[in-house]
Amino acid sequence: MKTLFTILISLCILGTSFAQQRAIVKKDLRDLSVKMESPALESQFLNPSFTSILKSDLFPPEEEIIGDSRYDDQANACTQNRVYLYEDGTVGATWTRAVSDPGYADRGTGYNYFDGNAWGSAPTAQIEEERVGWPSYAPWGENGEMTVAHGSAGLIISTRPDKGTGEWTYDLHEGPVGHEYLIWNRTVTSGPDHSRVHILGVTASTVYSGTPYEGLNGALVYSLSTDSGATWELENEILDGMTSDDYVGFDGDTYNFAEPKGDIVAFTVGEPWYDFFLMKSTDGGETFEKTVIWEHPYPLFDQQAPYATDTFYCVDGSHHPVIDNNGLVHVAFGINRAISDGTNQSWYPFVDGIGYWNENMPSFSNDLHALDPYGHPDSELIEDYNLIGWSQDIDGDDQLTFVGTGTESIGLYYVSLSSFPQLVAGNANELYLVYSSVTETFDNGQQNYRHLWARTSPNSGEAWGEFFDLTSDLVHIFDECVYPSCAPYTDDYVYLVYQTDNEPGVSIWGDLDPAGDNNINIMKVLRDDITGVNENKQGLTFGDVSQNYPNPFKEMTSINVNLRKTSTIKISIVNLVGQEVYTLSEEAGPGLNSYSIQANNLPSGVYFYTVKASDSAVTKKMIIE
Repeated sequence: MKTLFTILISLCILGTSFAQQRAIVKKDLRDLSVKMESPALESQFLNPSFTSILKSDLFPPEEEIIGDSRYDDQANACTQNRVYLYEDGTVGATWTRAVSDPGYADRGTGYNYFDGNAWGSAPTAQIEEERVGWPSYAPWGENGEMTVAHGSAGLIISTRPDKGTGEWTYDLHEGPVGHEYLIWNRTVTSGPDHSRVHILGVTASTVYSGTPYEGLNGALVYSLSTDSGATWELENEILDGMTSDDYVGFDGDTYNFAEPKGDIVAFTVGEPWYDFFLMKSTDGGETFEKTVIWEHPYPLFDQQAPYATDTFYCVDGSHHPVIDNNGLVHVAFGINRAISDGTNQSWYPFVDGIGYWNENMPSFSNDLHALDPYGHPDSELIEDYNLIGWSQDIDGDDQLTFVGTGTESIGLYYVSLSSFPQLVAGNANELYLVYSSVTETFDNGQQNYRHLWARTSPNSGEAWGEFFDLTSDLVHIFDECVYPSCAPYTDDYVYLVYQTDNEPGVSIWGDLDPAGDNNINIMKVLRDDITGVNENKQGLTFGDVSQNYPNPFKEMTSINVNLRKTSTIKISIVNLVGQEVYTLSEEAGPGLNSYSIQANNLPSGVYFYTVKASDSAVTKKMIIE
């Protein structure tokens, strides 16, 4: 029965925007710490399972599956550049692919290409001739493409002059003499015909059977070629501000390039145990200037010779910079908390937040609470200014509640509850934020899933709009959605590649779950749909349909639907085997419409309700006690 909203105003009802009120995890969970582990280069134990392949074309995204991988560790912290939208409308996309577990002898770069009309068939083999992993992807030459991934003796550079077709040519890019095993690269190109190649990589530390280089136990080195990689003007350089006078060493995947703009080249570096800083060049990568974004409270902390510290809030190691059309660098980063007991270092899985900084903002200090996202008096974070992302209160009860117990309720990636951020700058310097966040009410009964969320700033970071769940479709009800990588340019859409997994967490390290079939999806999100400027949009967004309240319920629950114009509302409820147990269809006017649903002696259990209006639908989960 339809009732007036005023009758239900006292209920905890979600409106059209998820940005109205922030809920947080209970303090006992936020104070739960877990020992940090070094990223794994190889697999541990693995057992097969199966994930069905589905395609979604409902709002908010258009997407399809372009590949697969049983190897599910696409990044250890920062997600590298893995997809590129070309001016002619074609798209190239890459990921780490392997299906022969255990051992993954076939690990290499999975690749697919959109020719302007359709994506190619999902690949059945890697593009390299040897075992590699973690590729970066970039345009190369007048019409070509490049991937760079680390192999057994250094970085493997794969190029071909015509994107989407032809044979690949392979070159080896080694680290410094005696430290040739260079790992976890980031590579971008710039300049005329993308002839300037910029590479970052880390020399193997003692954790990976290497030795210190130039006093750094894991040296982050930079290389520059001005002739498409034929020769190297700078090769394996340790840049000023990144030497052993400044740091003890660097970990893999804790650095990321922005897509270069003209002669501006920039990258960020940072994680819980050293500064978070920006390196920016205005001469095409010849020289760099350093800006510390967050100063570490314990300088030169050595994880191989640790001492005891207080707990402190920090960058979680996953971050992404972007350069706008004015040459200003913007950065999004995950926020976490860390501590050392003198022997081991620990992190806090339930600390949550996406931070934001640009070059017009002050840097964060080394105060222990400078990056505290929970309102501490010494915190330097302000919501919707430099704290721009967090896990959403889906059920509207003003708190975040997850299934399971402690860390067993979420997958472990050694990053924040919300992390893997990506930033895209539009033609008018609007900013599009995409990140992966543990999302309540989406779970498999034991662990909660991560979904992809988006938020937009229409004015270059000065203000931020509402939150959108990009993976709210029924197809993703039982999906862990992680490792987004956004194309640096847009047309009418924002393009991104990401991985779906039916099991939260990773089989390679951390959780050590049994391996399963994971999908690699390409998603295109209509920019107007996530900026609120699409006046012709008639479909529902995730925020237009509230989570039913109360939930769980015994006798009656309410669902609220916000409409932009008069539409036919259809509500259907199905059980876990797909049997329809309830339907409703009626004309509804613009504004907030509320519907009361009776349990009607239905058995207790999990059900899914779908609300349809016009040509779109939103599906959510409800529980009958």
